[in-house]
Amino acid sequence: MLAQLSIRDIVLIERLDLEFSAGLSVLTGETGAGKSILLDSLSLALGGRGDGSLVRHGMEKGQVTASFDVGMEHPTRLLLRENGIDDDGDLIFRRQQSADGRTKAYVNDQPVSVQLMRDAGALLVEIHGQHDDRALVDMHAHRLLLDAFAGLSAEAERVGQAWRSWKQAEKAFETHRQKVEAAAREADFLRSAVEELEKLSPEDGEEDVLAERRTAMQKSERIAGDISEASEFLNGNHSPVPEIASMLRRLERKSHEVPGLLEDTVALLDGALNQLSDAQMAVEAALRKTEFDPRELERVEERLFALRAASRKYNVPVSDLPALAVRMIGDLADLDAGEEKLGKLEAAVAEAKQHYFALARTLSDKRHNGAVALAEAVMAELPALKLERARFFANVASDDANAASSGIDLVEFHVQTNPGTRPGPIMKVASGGELSRFLLALKVALADRGSAPTLVFDEIDTGVGGAVADAIGQRLKRLSEKVQVLSVTHAPQVAARAATHLLISKGPTGDAGTIATRVHRMDEAARREEIARMLAGATVTDEARAAAASLLGG
Repeated sequence: MLAQLSIRDIVLIERLDLEFSAGLSVLTGETGAGKSILLDSLSLALGGRGDGSLVRHGMEKGQVTASFDVGMEHPTRLLLRENGIDDDGDLIFRRQQSADGRTKAYVNDQPVSVQLMRDAGALLVEIHGQHDDRALVDMHAHRLLLDAFAGLSAEAERVGQAWRSWKQAEKAFETHRQKVEAAAREADFLRSAVEELEKLSPEDGEEDVLAERRTAMQKSERIAGDISEASEFLNGNHSPVPEIASMLRRLERKSHEVPGLLEDTVALLDGALNQLSDAQMAVEAALRKTEFDPRELERVEERLFALRAASRKYNVPVSDLPALAVRMIGDLADLDAGEEKLGKLEAAVAEAKQHYFALARTLSDKRHNGAVALAEAVMAELPALKLERARFFANVASDDANAASSGIDLVEFHVQTNPGTRPGPIMKVASGGELSRFLLALKVALADRGSAPTLVFDEIDTGVGGAVADAIGQRLKRLSEKVQVLSVTHAPQVAARAATHLLISKGPTGDAGTIATRVHRMDEAARREEIARMLAGATVTDEARAAAASLLGG
């Protein structure tokens, strides 16, 4: 239910904090006191249309915050969770309205789109007025109300699931049919391609491996010549090693003849000879490493050429050739087994369709029975509402041609307001005052089924009085035993039925020329005086006070 409503700088309201209770709450006051401002503010907090003119004169922005206390499994919480909004504790809807027309929406202090706020708000509050048609103009709403009354909402959801399964089966059949037909048109190409790709047998990452191997062999080929020259110099016929070795032996023999003269030269030549020997071995090792089979280079290049030719032919990167081969093999398999698979998919479509219509026809039968019961329940409320000559019909037109996720039924509420006239759609036949009473009768018949937890009625008692107003008050009171009801009213008979009575007034704020709307929760004495004013008009008489006391005591 709506627990709190806080308004800042909206039209005539400077600062207002209201707390609401369960049951029936009424809002009364003189015409122009600001009752509509409260409803406009609540509507704004629920995602209604914003307007810069709502901001109080001289201020840059206004704000409305509405807090709701609902169960943890209420559909609003589920919707918020699906959209990543924290829903712990009360649900707090906050809307900022700037004077330049821009608005910002928040739920539990998390920014949300206005559309999400509107969708969530619609699950929490319904606002109905004398000329309001939201619950009656849409045939979709008629079906939902009938299903709620007859307890068929879960069954209708199962029909919806069967519809979606049927349509998914049809889509799978159609997709496969088109695929098989396309494959059949390209059968020769497909078989040739599969044969070629299976023969080529491309592997993941093969191009990179081959390219790296080719680059390495090409580099080895270029450097091998220089290494061979170095090897020839160190190990060939003109190698300096034999001459240095011969010279070293001669000097070693002479060094004994002149001690101290050639020892350093002999040592250096011996070291040089050792290093040349090491260089010979290193060059040979390097030469062996550069050795490769020229035929391998040729094979690598031919493989790369074949892969890249296939890549160009099939217009895909070389890296995608393995996946292409798998896909084409699958397409060919689908083609070869296409008729068999199509037959199975077609059978699945027929089975899903049969299941849907079985559920839908059962639901339709129950809707027809529910429509009779709903009409009886609404008709039972009409005499007291001075619609005793009117008749209400919940028409259910059933036809397999109407098949949809909601079933095979078109549900529409019709009324006959006077005997002898032709029944017709409720929105075309009923007047504004009659619409409000038909709506109230529907809501009472539905009680807490198919209804938001908070219902707001804006002057639905306009233009009626006496017994009709009292009947409206009685039904609002009965309705408030199931859901929270807020009613803006000018009827004392309705106000007297309330558990909570709020008086709307406006007056100066203390600032020069500034007028503000105020809301006062009245005690019993104040209520008696306000209801007496509603009965008597400008001058409250003792007779009016006595009548007010009688209403409150009744």
